[in-house]
Amino acid sequence: MNTLANPARPVHACTRHLAHAAALLLLVWVFAGCHRTPAEQQVREAIDAAAAAARTNDTHGVLDVVSDDFTGNEGELDRRGLRQLLAVRALRGDKTGLLVGPVSFEHRGDRIVAKFNLVLTGGKPGDLLPEQSAIYAMTTAWRREGGEWKCYSAAWTR
Repeated sequence: MNTLANPARPVHACTRHLAHAAALLLLVWVFAGCHRTPAEQQVREAIDAAAAAARTNDTHGVLDVVSDDFTGNEGELDRRGLRQLLAVRALRGDKTGLLVGPVSFEHRGDRIVAKFNLVLTGGKPGDLLPEQSAIYAMTTAWRREGGEWKCYSAAWTR
């Protein structure tokens, strides 16, 4: 409706409505920005994403949540070694089920330690992972890198 042609609705009334609409949009934007996924949930989602990638032998999917300076079991495995292990599994077509148990979190400054049990199942004779099943107690350390949580250290025991 043209407000200039309608003297019953002055121009300043439209300006006021636009100002109210803009203020409402600003409030919605501010409140939407206040809602951030908790750090623990982000780490849990990264663990789940890595587990899903490992089930399908998606090397890059697993490495997406691992930092460049990753170390496993106090130096037994680094990022390069992990990449090689995953690539060999993928090339061989190894099939291993992978279940992640409940995760507990401990904050250490700006880092998080996540502990959980990892159950590996299935496989076939000759696979790099067990034919039946194995349970590993996992302790993983996470830090923010470029807005994402990355695992920079992991230790496991059977």
